[in-house]
Amino acid sequence: MSVDPMAYEAQFFGFTPQTCVLRVYIAFQDYLFEMMLLVEGVMLKKLDSIPGCKISPPQLRKCTEKFLLFMKEHFDKLFSMMEEMLLQLVLNIPKNVLLPEDRAQEQYPCSKEEFQALQDELQQLQQQCRAEAAAEQQLRAELEEQKAVKAELEKILQCFDGLENICREHGAGNFKESFALLTQSSKKLQDVLKDVEEKSKKMKLYDQLM
Repeated sequence: MSVDPMAYEAQFFGFTPQTCVLRVYIAFQDYLFEMMLLVEGVMLKKLDSIPGCKISPPQLRKCTEKFLLFMKEHFDKLFSMMEEMLLQLVLNIPKNVLLPEDRAQEQYPCSKEEFQALQDELQQLQQQCRAEAAAEQQLRAELEEQKAVKAELEKILQCFDGLENICREHGAGNFKESFALLTQSSKKLQDVLKDVEEKSKKMKLYDQLM
C-alpha cells in the first residue's frame, strides 16, 4: 500500500485513493473466500455421491486451505500491480491540473510572508471581535441594571408624590417642608431619647451604689 497521502486527490474525490484501493482489495478477498467455500461445498456433495470415496471432510478442508493460500499469494502479487496502476493512472491528479476551488490561488497568488501576514491580521480581527462582543455584553448588563434602578427610583418618586398628595389633603402644606420638619423633629426625639437613656443608666448606677 502506498504511503503517499495524496491529499489533493482526497480533496477532489472526498476519500483517499489508498482507502478506495484497500476496499477493492478487501472486496476481492471476500469474494475469493466465498468462492472457495462454494467450491468446497460442491466437492463435498460430489464426493458423497462417489461410492467408496476415502476423502473425509477434514481432509478436504485442509486441501481447500492450501489451495486458498496458493490463490491468495498469487492474488496479492497481481493486486500489487493493479494497485500501482490505479494509484498512478486512475486515481491520480496530474501535477499541472488545478481544482476549481483552488483557482483563486492562481488568480491571486501570495508568498508565504504575505499569507502569514494575512493570518496574523485575521487573528487580530478575531481577537477584536471577541473583545467587542464581550464589551457589548457588559454594556447590555449595565443597561439592564440601569433599567432596574430607574424602575426602583420611579417607584420611590411615586411614593413621595402620594405622600405629598396626602399632606395637601390634610392641610400639611408643602411636602418637602413637612418632610424637613419631620426630619428635624425625629432628630430632636433621638437626642431626647439618648439623654433619657443616659440619665436612666446614671440612676441605675446610683441605686446600685446606695
